[in-house]
Amino acid sequence: MRGFIPIILIFAILTSFHSSYPLYALDKAALEKELKDIEEQIKVYEKELVSTQKEKKTLESTLKRLRGEQAKLRLEIEKTKLEIGEISLTIDDTRKSLDDTVREITDIKNDLSHIIRTLERRDTTFIVALFSGENGFENFFNEVKDLERLSAGVVDISKKLQGKKNELSDLTFKLEGELDDTKNLLSTQSLRQDAVVSKTREQNTLLDVTKGREAAFSEALAEKKKRAKEIRNAVYELLGVTDQITFGQAVEIASWASGQTGVRTAFLLAVLKQESNLGKNVGTCNRIGDPPEKSWRNIMKPDRDQEPFLKITAELGVDPDITPVSCPMRDSKGNRIGWGGAMGPAQFIPSTWVKYGLQVEERLGKKANPWDIRDAFLAAALLLKANGASGGGEDAEWKAAMRYFSGGTNPRFRFYGDRVIELARGFEEDIEAIR
Repeated sequence: MRGFIPIILIFAILTSFHSSYPLYALDKAALEKELKDIEEQIKVYEKELVSTQKEKKTLESTLKRLRGEQAKLRLEIEKTKLEIGEISLTIDDTRKSLDDTVREITDIKNDLSHIIRTLERRDTTFIVALFSGENGFENFFNEVKDLERLSAGVVDISKKLQGKKNELSDLTFKLEGELDDTKNLLSTQSLRQDAVVSKTREQNTLLDVTKGREAAFSEALAEKKKRAKEIRNAVYELLGVTDQITFGQAVEIASWASGQTGVRTAFLLAVLKQESNLGKNVGTCNRIGDPPEKSWRNIMKPDRDQEPFLKITAELGVDPDITPVSCPMRDSKGNRIGWGGAMGPAQFIPSTWVKYGLQVEERLGKKANPWDIRDAFLAAALLLKANGASGGGEDAEWKAAMRYFSGGTNPRFRFYGDRVIELARGFEEDIEAIR
């Protein structure tokens, strides 16, 4: 309405002058200027109205999408919990079968020992039985038949014992696989919980914006574009390092590692961010004051990681008994699952670090340190490159992230890869904002 007041004034002026002054007596140039100003102001109002209506539709669409995504995440988390419960039951059943098999093997060994003792006793009395009494030769042939039956029994029990050993080996292999799967499921569950919290915060922010004017949504979006300085100075949290770095510093290091390997900067940052959050959820072990059950001797896989860990710490001159590493996962009952021992911000297990640490040393000309940020970034980039992440687009990056996490691309754990790609897209926007 404010835009039309000048027109009313114009007509009032014209009317008041009409009876006493001719129209040409008015300042025509001034009237034309005022009319032009009014028309321009109307256009501005119309444009603002259209813009506000579009923003309202965008906001409603965004809120609807976020609510749907949040509901989906909740269902996926519940599904994962059910899967964890099923795997836990399977593990319990497998362990019970394993115990039963061990008892059966013990019984078979006892039977075999009894037969062997019987054979030994008959060996000592065989000659006497052959020639004693009137039926010496008849006893001889009976003894031969008994020995044949006993020998057949020994062979049969030996075969049965071998079969049980094979069954025990298969059960052990199956159990180890179940433990690894459960560990990965627990990891994805914790990551999904983080995603739900993040999406809920985002939704609440948008809901708060809608309580004000519709134009506030546009202002909120504009404010995000001005956050370059905040983004650059934000702390980029990493596991296993004493001094945290800013996001700007993380981008510089990741860009350097990208130049060495061809792995995209935003993607590398996303994987390391995911691993650090994952590591914090799992917790840390082998620190000063930790109990013996959290020592590297108890949490690392003996035949895979303990010897490399001692070699790494010895070469770096650090005490292996107080050098922090990640803890094993725990199931819903608090039972330990799998092995821990991942080191530094890139969460390398010792046996894997030995290979990629050597590649880092070849490039940098110094001893590689899994707790050094630059070394960890480069090693992670080299591993991701080996997994196919360099220059292959998001599909190749997704597969590389999945292999980094679990050694394969099992779709049951696809949330890990999906989350990495989602983080990478966000980091790409942040990187553009600070450049």
